Amino acid sequence: MAIKILLAVLILFVFANMLFALRVMLKGGDKPMSYYLGRRLIFSCLVILLILAAMALGFIQPNPRPY
Repeated sequence: MAIKILLAVLILFVFANMLFALRVMLKGGDKPMSYYLGRRLIFSCLVILLILAAMALGFIQPNPRPY
């Protein structure tokens, strides 16, 4: 259960960084837009790696019949 909560929090960070990048693109800011897009990329990669590791260790089970 903790893995799923951690994944949800990381996905919220991804979404928040996309919104920060949008705000910087529209209004400008002290940090460049690439800073927030880079953080979004790091969190997205972390989510994918965490999902793969959790599946490999048996913490989460993939859907056997996705249709």
